[in-house]
Amino acid sequence: MDNEKLKKFGLPIAILVFNILILCLLLPKVINNFGTIGASKSNIEAKRQELSDKQTRLEQYRKREAEEARRASEANSGDTSKSFYKPTATGMDTEAVIAGEFTEILELIRANKIKVRSIKYDYDPKDDNFVKGAGASYNVARLNMEMIGSYINYDNFLKELYKHEHFLDIQSVEIVPYRKNKRILLINFKLKLYSKK
Repeated sequence: MDNEKLKKFGLPIAILVFNILILCLLLPKVINNFGTIGASKSNIEAKRQELSDKQTRLEQYRKREAEEARRASEANSGDTSKSFYKPTATGMDTEAVIAGEFTEILELIRANKIKVRSIKYDYDPKDDNFVKGAGASYNVARLNMEMIGSYINYDNFLKELYKHEHFLDIQSVEIVPYRKNKRILLINFKLKLYSKK
């Protein structure tokens, strides 16, 4: 009789034992998953905070960039024409007239710690439009300069040259890094200086 009672409950007991075995096998995985979920939540929160910081920094950069663009547009909205260099004395030859303006350019070069290896001069070149059309009114000097400097110093020099008060023409710039030290530039710089007679 006991076997018959046990047979009635055999299937439910087998299902109960099977469920207990499965629960024992899955319980460590469930506990491990809860730990992983907790670590993932803290990692996600840290990433959200990092993203928020980067978005704040990006907004600051955008505001700064917009402010610089506004300042540049205000600076450019004024009179952008540059006057020609005019020497104080009259009746001088081209070399003497251009020497005053060339001195200003040399001061910019020295102020930015750029070394000049060589300079070649060409006074009143025949292919220049000012010489062709108004040679009686203007003096022109084409300068071919070989210079040595760092990226930062050369960048500063170009910015200051752009702000130079007198009209000049940058013809070409060739920049080659020095083989032994790539932070040093070898620069071939062609520039035209103009002055009124």
